[in-house]
Amino acid sequence: MKVLARTGDWMRDHSGRRRLLLAFAAGAVSATGFAPLDFFPAMLLGYATLVLLLDGADAGPRPVRRGAAVGCAFFFGQFLVGLHWIAYPFLIYPDSNLWQLPFALFLPAGLALFGGLACAAAIYFWQDGPGRIFIFAVMLAVSEWLRGHIFTGFPWNLSAYGWGASLAVLQSASLVGAYGLSLLTILLGASLAELATRRWQLPAAMALLFAALWGFGAARLSAAPLDTVPGLSIRLVQPNIPQAEKYVRRLMLRNWTRLLTLSTQPGKPTHIVWPEAATGFAVARAPGALDQIGLFTARGQTLITGSDRFVRDAQGIHAYNSLYLFAPGGGLPQTYDKFHLVPFGEYLPLAGVLGSIGFSQFAVGPGFSAGDYPHVLNAAPAPLVSPLICYEVIFPHAVTDPKVPRPGWLVNITDDSWFGPWSGPHQHLLTAQVRAIEEGLPIARAANTGISAMIDGNGRVRGDLALNRMGVVDAALPRALAPTVYDRFGDLVFLLLLVSAVFTASGLQAVKLSSEK
Repeated sequence: MKVLARTGDWMRDHSGRRRLLLAFAAGAVSATGFAPLDFFPAMLLGYATLVLLLDGADAGPRPVRRGAAVGCAFFFGQFLVGLHWIAYPFLIYPDSNLWQLPFALFLPAGLALFGGLACAAAIYFWQDGPGRIFIFAVMLAVSEWLRGHIFTGFPWNLSAYGWGASLAVLQSASLVGAYGLSLLTILLGASLAELATRRWQLPAAMALLFAALWGFGAARLSAAPLDTVPGLSIRLVQPNIPQAEKYVRRLMLRNWTRLLTLSTQPGKPTHIVWPEAATGFAVARAPGALDQIGLFTARGQTLITGSDRFVRDAQGIHAYNSLYLFAPGGGLPQTYDKFHLVPFGEYLPLAGVLGSIGFSQFAVGPGFSAGDYPHVLNAAPAPLVSPLICYEVIFPHAVTDPKVPRPGWLVNITDDSWFGPWSGPHQHLLTAQVRAIEEGLPIARAANTGISAMIDGNGRVRGDLALNRMGVVDAALPRALAPTVYDRFGDLVFLLLLVSAVFTASGLQAVKLSSEK
């Protein structure tokens, strides 16, 4: 305990640039808690370090300003390391986009503002004692929720995703969702700062809580049946076509042939799933491609594929990032249009202003129009299915529509070649696993360059194909689980946790004041 106390004093005593540098370094190291390293102790200790640095920032004039600076430095380090893959899209088409690479820093810097404002708000109510831990956790958890909703939202690398190494702990997302698990995770990490003041009660209580969550998750995993829907075999096609080769006209026939060859290799799939924008051209405008789809699905197979879709109306031609579901024999397809578009990737915000100074989006072709909301498609003989295109899967409680029947599975088509060759695709896959846990629904995930996977309603990967490999995943479709608590109540559970934490903080501070009197 003496060593911890000295370490705490050393951190609190830092000031000025040294405090900011330490905050940045702690944030950068904490990012190793996310996939693919999944070193969750680093994330927990990172939050403890941030609390101790805020303790030091609170001792002096203008504490709110210093708290905001410390928070911005910490989260800039965390997002810079955790989202380093964001630079990769600038390198795919260097002739047009490489000059914009320095602006990739805007994303981690902008996201860091949420953490900075959270720390500023927390330090405004700062008081020595365990109450500050709850206030700190509430403010950071609220900032994560806001980050997932403001300006179309970007809930990537939420604190909850630091538990990628423990599928058992992640099962608690079925109760409290990703935002609720983030709040509890921040509480656990921040509570460790109490050890530096020789107060062990809160860290012990949080450790017991997470032991209980792990026990709940382990029991949920062991009790969950490995049942599958009889008579179904889902083939996930991973063509492994580099993004820079996807839209090259002279390579389109090669790419199309690869999709067909993988789809028709030995096996008896009932449903074949191609990735996002798999065709590289608007499949509905290519009669020859439609004929071939009709031929190779004539044995009773259903094809689900991503492709651009164009619609002409009185206002002109609108492009959509779409999913097509072709019934056996290539029958009239059902369509779904992506409704949660990627800023700068699929449309250009403030297009008039940014376009005038040379900014462009990274995706090939025109900017896309947005669809309306999540849909349910008829994939008979499989259960009803809800499609998700690319990063639509990262939004908690937004992957299904409560106004329509609950689907029996989700299909996530994506092209993670935009996310680089390492951490981005692993982080995206983990996010899909957490959505499956939250909803209790299996997810069939087809990715252009990987990682394609069949995920059950407990987040277990039943079959997958690694990054940068060409091939298929043939897997049975896991049965959907009963609706989860989070599926029924959504972020109301998170709100109740926030209110409970605020009342706990108030109670602890009241007890502290009365004891001082």
